[in-house]
Amino acid sequence: MDTILPVLIAVIVGSAFLIFILTVRSVSSKKKNKNVSKAVRQKNRASTIRECTKRLTHDPHNINALQQLADLYYDEQNWEKAFPLYDSLYELSLVHSEIDIQKDALRQGICALKVNKLDEAEKGLLSAHKLLPNDFETNFYLGLFLYQRKDYEKAIACLHKAHAIRPDVTDVNRPLGFSYYKSQHYKESLSYLRHVLDEAPEDKETLFALASAMEEAGYGDKALKIFVHLRPDPDFGAQSCLAAGLIHERLKQFQQAVQDYEIGLKLESIPPDLQTSLRYRLANSYIAVNNISKGLYYLKQIQNTTQNYKDVATLVQRYQELNSNSNLQTYLMSGTSDFVALCRKSVEAYYPNAVVKIEDISVATESIEILCSVESSRWEDTELFRFYRNTGAIGELYVRDFHSKLRDIKCDRGFCVTAGVYTEEAHKYVEGRPIDLIEKNMLVSVLKKIDMLG
Repeated sequence: MDTILPVLIAVIVGSAFLIFILTVRSVSSKKKNKNVSKAVRQKNRASTIRECTKRLTHDPHNINALQQLADLYYDEQNWEKAFPLYDSLYELSLVHSEIDIQKDALRQGICALKVNKLDEAEKGLLSAHKLLPNDFETNFYLGLFLYQRKDYEKAIACLHKAHAIRPDVTDVNRPLGFSYYKSQHYKESLSYLRHVLDEAPEDKETLFALASAMEEAGYGDKALKIFVHLRPDPDFGAQSCLAAGLIHERLKQFQQAVQDYEIGLKLESIPPDLQTSLRYRLANSYIAVNNISKGLYYLKQIQNTTQNYKDVATLVQRYQELNSNSNLQTYLMSGTSDFVALCRKSVEAYYPNAVVKIEDISVATESIEILCSVESSRWEDTELFRFYRNTGAIGELYVRDFHSKLRDIKCDRGFCVTAGVYTEEAHKYVEGRPIDLIEKNMLVSVLKKIDMLG
């Protein structure tokens, strides 16, 4: 027993060593064979190129030489060299029936597409599609060509057919998803764009397209999350900030919109038109939160860089006046309670030398009404004030309605107040009636006399 154990150990060690030696030799042999095979291929390649070039020098239309050389370069994905060879074969196919026109027309189109020769790609790919209408490569590359030509509806047809033939090929998803997206078939694009992101989650262009398609398809909450995520991106950040801001504006979340637009304007290398759009939306968002001075700052920036942009000139003129008159700003832009308080002060300021007693206040959608009694040393009246917040023109129908209200409540006199103007018909209607029409200029002069802090 004592002698058997050492023998077994020796046998095991010897076997292991022998296996190691055999393995090393096998790996060495495979490596050697691989190197030999590579050398043979390189030699054969060089020989093929040399022989084909020689034949083509003597006969530029040598079909066999053209075919061998074209196929060699095609297999190596050397599109620049393969294209002119397949292009020659395509032209020669009219008189040489031995040319495989199905294969060579398709490859001519593919090579032309790869080197961005779209006019040349069209003839090969269309010919291939006539000959091979149910072939995957034919439909796929013709779809890519049509996509690059921005003929998205036709691209969809080809790419969708390619996807049906080979649903396992994921390369179809991106051009098909973008074809649906760019032809405004937003819901149809979603599944393909998601598949692209499953394969390449770092693809920011597809992520931005997915968010835009979601928004258009009615999934604004999901789109907003993606846009917010993309805000810092150097390529799609500014567009995402604008998109996120517009969604926040529609939700009346103006502070969040301000944040979106400010982030966008801090990014580098923003196209001028996109920068102007961000400034314009930022100005409007600041105005929406009653920060008139900030809004004016960005509106004036637009005036300095982009002449006659939208209604910027009108907005600047309007909000400069509001910025210098806090009471007019309150009249037009404040909440209901502040507006009512200002109107009360306006009624009292209208009769500085009389005793004004507010009897009733009613708030409607378009206006508020204040009924009051006024007593001075010489006379006493009941009067009704109606305040409109709009800055446009008030027509005759509104004034007629106000006059009817005066008669119904047996009021002595009425004052119809607006931050805009009254039409000519409205002015004619009040002639001989106990109604005063107070337009913007008179309103501003009254507002300047009011101290809301007093």
